[in-house]
Amino acid sequence: MSEVGEIELVLRSTRVITPEGTRAASVAVAGGRITAVLAHDAEVPPGARLEDFGDDVLLPGLVDTHVHVNDPGRTEWEGFWTATRAAAAGGITTIVDMPLNSLPPTTTVDHLRTKQDVARSKAHIDVGFWGGALPDNVKDLRPLHDAGVFGFKAFLSPSGVDEFPELDQDRLARSLAEISGFGGLLIVHAEDPHHLDAAPHQGGRRYADFLASRPRDAENTAIENLIAQARRLDARVHVLHLSSSDALPLIAAAKAEGVRLTVETCPHYLTLTAEEVPDGASEFKCCPPIREAANQDLLWQALADGTIDCVVTDHSPSTADLKTDDFATAWGGISGLQLSLPAIWTEARRRGHGLEDVVRWMSTRTARLVGLDHRKGAIRAGHDADFAVLAPDETFTVDPAALEHRNRVTAYAGRTLTGVVKSTWLRGERVMSEGRFTEPAGELLSRRP
Repeated sequence: MSEVGEIELVLRSTRVITPEGTRAASVAVAGGRITAVLAHDAEVPPGARLEDFGDDVLLPGLVDTHVHVNDPGRTEWEGFWTATRAAAAGGITTIVDMPLNSLPPTTTVDHLRTKQDVARSKAHIDVGFWGGALPDNVKDLRPLHDAGVFGFKAFLSPSGVDEFPELDQDRLARSLAEISGFGGLLIVHAEDPHHLDAAPHQGGRRYADFLASRPRDAENTAIENLIAQARRLDARVHVLHLSSSDALPLIAAAKAEGVRLTVETCPHYLTLTAEEVPDGASEFKCCPPIREAANQDLLWQALADGTIDCVVTDHSPSTADLKTDDFATAWGGISGLQLSLPAIWTEARRRGHGLEDVVRWMSTRTARLVGLDHRKGAIRAGHDADFAVLAPDETFTVDPAALEHRNRVTAYAGRTLTGVVKSTWLRGERVMSEGRFTEPAGELLSRRP
């Protein structure tokens, strides 16, 4: 770590969010790392540059561990260049890319290298990678782990793409035993296929019919089975994109018992409700689905009490033509990278939460989930100098044309959100300012050995 005498940059604000709380401070940076968090009026060393943000909030760059970049293979859906620009525009400085929707999927070391080669020159922020657990690739899991993936994603019901099939309970057990054997992490799309098959499937424009086709029981049963497997193997598991509040008592009990379980939810489940989804508006379609307002209230309570650990986007874009007005056939996925911070902050402040809570949910705990908390997710000495500068009281109306996503279909169109990201910093360099971007400066990250 650089000594204080080598400080190159000082970032100053009356509101700096640190692990000890929010305070007026000056943050010293050298060699791309934070060297110290000093008093607000600390003297700036000779030769160091001062950036004074006044009353705008300086927070650690967000860490989004659930992003579908779709590159290579489906780059017309997104891509590393556009996804990482959108992330930077939203104050996100690290993403972890999901193994599916790209071609090839990240299910072998060779496929991982292919994806890394594509991402290397296009990443505006730091990028890590998940591996995939398929019915026939148990032999590939340890090599992928050794190659640096942060864990392994599995589906318990059809994924929506043929090249990434789901695991039945026997294959789940086999994969989980292998992953647990080398201390890895399994992250799971938890919907039970039997409940999905038994649900009514009418199709068409009515959101109520789509919601009925993805019942809460599908999530609840899948999570119950996953907990049982994790308990039996003492394995570490993570529930992706929880939408069913009915599963919360199961989750809380498992955690209290010592099951090694973490859980995420997403901005769309916390800010959008089934009651407001117009018929035919498949920009709101995702799986599991956006549920009712009463369900949302319980998700917020679980986030506040720690039953839910973190908030991530599950950014899952597609081309506009795949978002048909038939909920049965439209692509299921919501684009949220650029808007996740203001969307969550808008609703969090309405419910009495502060920005310290948002940082805990979207940066500190996500960094911890993937083992990056030694360098990401907090403003503290020794960490990467990754920051977002937020004007927390400014509002804006979402204009799809202003988004950096490759396909600008958004469920947030026309909504007024609070919180404007003024600039984003990666290892002490400003990579986004007022909607302007530098050339790609992101690094490819690997799991810490």
